[in-house]
Amino acid sequence: MTSISTDSLLRWPARFNEIPKEVFHRPDIYELELERIFGGPDWQMVAHRAELSAPGDYKTARLGEIPILLVHGDDGVIRVFANACTHRGVHLATCPRGHAASLQCPYHRWEFALDGALIGAPGSADFPSDFRKEDYALRPIRSAEFLGIVFVTASAVTPPLEEWLDDTKPYIAKVLKGDGRLRFLGYQKAVYDTNWKSYSDNEGYHGPLLHAAFRMLRFPKADGVQFMTKNAHKVNSAQFPAVPHTGFLKDYSLLETYDKTCSPQNTIISLFPLSIIAHNVESISLRYAFPLGPAQTEVHYAYFGHQDDDEGMIRHRIRQGSNLAGPSGFITLEDGAVFNRLQIGSHTSGNVAFQKGVKAGEPITAPCLLDKGDEAGNLVRWERYRTLMGFDRD
Repeated sequence: MTSISTDSLLRWPARFNEIPKEVFHRPDIYELELERIFGGPDWQMVAHRAELSAPGDYKTARLGEIPILLVHGDDGVIRVFANACTHRGVHLATCPRGHAASLQCPYHRWEFALDGALIGAPGSADFPSDFRKEDYALRPIRSAEFLGIVFVTASAVTPPLEEWLDDTKPYIAKVLKGDGRLRFLGYQKAVYDTNWKSYSDNEGYHGPLLHAAFRMLRFPKADGVQFMTKNAHKVNSAQFPAVPHTGFLKDYSLLETYDKTCSPQNTIISLFPLSIIAHNVESISLRYAFPLGPAQTEVHYAYFGHQDDDEGMIRHRIRQGSNLAGPSGFITLEDGAVFNRLQIGSHTSGNVAFQKGVKAGEPITAPCLLDKGDEAGNLVRWERYRTLMGFDRD
């Protein structure tokens, strides 16, 4: 990749554990990220099949700032299209989720089948003689599935999905109960006043220091592992010891397992650049995140059960998911405040510097294993970001 002119943007710090604060707030850098990160050679998670389980179901999302439309076809295939009419570019579907026998543009009533084919164009007798419906099908977006999770990419050179997922696959399978046969339970959605990189830069170091709930779960004493893959994905997985009833909560079932044969677990899989798959105690969630400019990030917390769950487990997963790890959950409530404070602080001069798990003079390279409470693994993600963006080190 050709390096960007350092005169027009910036030079990256020479010290491998330092990150320039400018990348969190400059509009020109954000515009380049839309091209080189969100339009680059990585997959972005946008849905699970359980969210559009029947033919005719659809869901809207974004790839960077490109509006996209996922449609469950009559043949069982979930296809992804640019969410715009091929006539005049009108935004087609506006609801977050819905059901339709076909898709129709409100402007001139062009109609599209669930497979994207144009099936109706009023007044076509007066169109140019070389007009052909097959030339105006909805524009497809490259997509692939793993255990029902739908990923999209804007690049033709992105590796096949399972190759790109690398060593995260068994951990994803564990979170999705082995087979990905999930039951959609609902969303919580939030907009954080922070850059998308601050949201995705979370790590294990802050867990027991910021979050009282992690201290209740005795995170420092948990058996766990953290590793980074060559594609800059991060897995942080821990098995908690039994949770003591200290009287801090009136209802301790929120920190316990419904299945008493299992111990509480916490697995966070962060896929570069902006997708998170999580298992918190017994809550299953996919977190879809979308940049809204240099200083805002929209996050959809989608909660799931398994199709074999009994109703008691479903109720438990709903209560635990919404109370533990959503935007107001008592594991992650503090994150929203810190995200905003990171954004404010990024306008001061200088660089940020990662320390926990860093060894002087030794760059972090992937694949690698780290302590579950280290922050050093994030430097693998930052190096991939720097390389994709084309920033030279000073």
